[in-house]
Amino acid sequence: MRMCTRFINRLILVLNGLVLATCVLSSVAFAQERTTPSAVDIRRNPTVQAVEQVMPSVVNIRTESYVEVSDRYNTGFFSFYGPPRLQAQQSLGSGVIIDEDGYLLTNLHVVKRASRIQVKLSEEAGGEVYDVQPIFFAREEKDVALLKIIPKKKGEKFKAVTLAKDNDELLGETVIAMGNPYGFEGSVSEGILSSRQRGVSKDGEPLGIANWLQTDASINPGNSGGPLVNVRGELIGLNVAIYKEAQGSPIGFAIPIKEVRSALTELFTPETVASNPRWFGAHISGGGTRLVAVSIDSGSPAEKAGLARGDIILSVDGKKPQNFMEFSKSMRDSTNSDFVLAVDRGGKTQNVNVKLVRFGDLIRQKLGMDVQELTLDLAKSFSSQTLRITPDTGVAVARVEHGGPADKAGLRASQLIVQVDGQPVNSLFRMFELIALRTSGEEVQMLVLVPQLQGNEILGYRQGVTTLKLR
Repeated sequence: MRMCTRFINRLILVLNGLVLATCVLSSVAFAQERTTPSAVDIRRNPTVQAVEQVMPSVVNIRTESYVEVSDRYNTGFFSFYGPPRLQAQQSLGSGVIIDEDGYLLTNLHVVKRASRIQVKLSEEAGGEVYDVQPIFFAREEKDVALLKIIPKKKGEKFKAVTLAKDNDELLGETVIAMGNPYGFEGSVSEGILSSRQRGVSKDGEPLGIANWLQTDASINPGNSGGPLVNVRGELIGLNVAIYKEAQGSPIGFAIPIKEVRSALTELFTPETVASNPRWFGAHISGGGTRLVAVSIDSGSPAEKAGLARGDIILSVDGKKPQNFMEFSKSMRDSTNSDFVLAVDRGGKTQNVNVKLVRFGDLIRQKLGMDVQELTLDLAKSFSSQTLRITPDTGVAVARVEHGGPADKAGLRASQLIVQVDGQPVNSLFRMFELIALRTSGEEVQMLVLVPQLQGNEILGYRQGVTTLKLR
């Protein structure tokens, strides 16, 4: 009996020791669990991950424009003897890179009157500052502009955002506004999508788009043109405006991705993204997985080749483009002007042979001259003490063919063409657009700036009007 009792007591001691050891090991394990980072960091929620994904694509935009200033020394007697005084104005905005070659989107109202545009990359993307080339602007009511970063080295690539599908927004879903509010770089605000169709007026102007996205994420001055993204890091809209009368919770608005993509259909084409642009003449939309020809320009190479509205583009020279931007770049990057497009028309596949026309060739053929688009450096070299020339002032006459229409009209090299038939000519594409469909024998009127030279120095410009008969 005593032996049994001793045995039980020893067993109890052993069991107590095991319990104590287990507690100690558990405590050690718990301490390690608290001090050792787990495989999943609960702080890196979907919002944080989306910001990490998108921030390298966000840019801060700085614009510089010049406005004429009137004061008591620039009126009366003095106005006859001196040029108007110009004052530089600077403004800030935001943008988002949509293609690795440096194409980016912002609002038209951010860059519309700028004589110089620069962007600064986010710190996550290196924080460098780049000059920017305006590619094209959509119609005023769409408030979308396409810009191109001028790379500092050959082959330089940039981080691009992913575009969401059209009409894929969820009412009440978490959205993130990113940009440069009040000049505070790399700012982030979070909210929900409050409405998918909301119309407001902006700065007293009538609204052209009746289906803006509404959110309570803070969108402040300087956020304009920046991205509104979902928690997957997809671009669902471009920040555009705030409702000034809102009390308490902010009310912000963004242009939905469907409208942005519609503007891009006009902006991102073989004509606008090429360094040596060529005329294709069809607008390709790609809101889903299909690339559809939504419009065909009359008399264009696309129409002459037989491409029709509603055709679904399957491939370009045997390669399938992933989106409409890749489609345009495939034509831009080719050294050829001839392309074979495989299209689906009514369920049947057929080939369309398109031959693009170079802008320069068509302008030379119709006008008998070569014209050159103004780069930042070239515009600076054309500026005088009395007139600042910017890249969107016009196009420069580079060479005039002896005896051709331009020569007979008195045009000479180094003159600037600023209007054709009363329409501003702010790019080579616009010059081409205004004469491409005009027929032989038609007359066009041009407003020209003629430099007044003293040696190689431009003292000023004389404005003149001349008429050319197209051949």
